[in-house]
Amino acid sequence: MTTYIMLANWTDQGARNLTASPSRLDAAKQALAEMGGAFKAFFMTMGRYDMVIVCEAPDDAVQARFCLQLAMLGNIRTETLKAFPEGAYREIIRSVS
Repeated sequence: MTTYIMLANWTDQGARNLTASPSRLDAAKQALAEMGGAFKAFFMTMGRYDMVIVCEAPDDAVQARFCLQLAMLGNIRTETLKAFPEGAYREIIRSVS
């Protein structure tokens, strides 16, 4: 499975309906699980982003579909980073020389 870091901000709509955010999080976790992925960590954060999510998905297409489905709901905007674990990082760096 591929790991992704999602940086998220509430939209105006999401902020207006802030108290429903925990149930939306539960629905997002279930939606990703139904696509074969999983949330590994979730953090509400202070600063530029409102939330940081670490998740796994079978491939980039599944992650893209998940992000698009979240966007369609209108409560958050996301920026997604593909993450390489340390072992992959070391292999990539070795292959550069």
